Amino acid sequence: MTVLGISGTPRKGGNSEILLNASLEPFAAAGWNIIKILLSENKITPCTGCETCADRKRCFIDDDMARVYHALEACDAVIISSPSYWRNVPAQLKALFDRCHATHIAQPLKGKLGGAIAVGRATAGGGQSKVLDVIHNFYLSAGALCVPGELNGVTASANKPGDILTQPRRLEQARILGENILNYAAKGQDGIK
Repeated sequence: MTVLGISGTPRKGGNSEILLNASLEPFAAAGWNIIKILLSENKITPCTGCETCADRKRCFIDDDMARVYHALEACDAVIISSPSYWRNVPAQLKALFDRCHATHIAQPLKGKLGGAIAVGRATAGGGQSKVLDVIHNFYLSAGALCVPGELNGVTASANKPGDILTQPRRLEQARILGENILNYAAKGQDGIK
């Protein structure tokens, strides 16, 4: 089994990436294969809206999105973490979501499990719930099944790099999200047998 972790922050080692890593710990303990894509290390060009993918069944843009397409096909579950930028996901993550339009016929996430993590600067009104909505909307549009954390998804408030490390409760929430996805995956496998 394979889980895909996507860190939507352009900041290497940011708080949302730290929470993503915590959410992947249960998968490592369960022996799952882990694929991580850090948007801080990848170049994904925005969609041009050309609709070339409608005829070619793939995007014509040659960039790191090819790695994302492969990972989406290979995974059994996905967790996306993102900071809140103006109560939305960063441009890099939005570009990834838009470029998945090229996969709408193949539906590589259909029936797969998805979890969401959002980090904002403020405790209230920092946009975390909006970011969860954007990620969950992506999952639903792609046919994935949204798995909750303790509540809807994992939200946290952090400002400076590494602030989240002083919040053990939030790190635990990320681990619970990973455990919930593992539990749903086990139930799905039991149903297949």
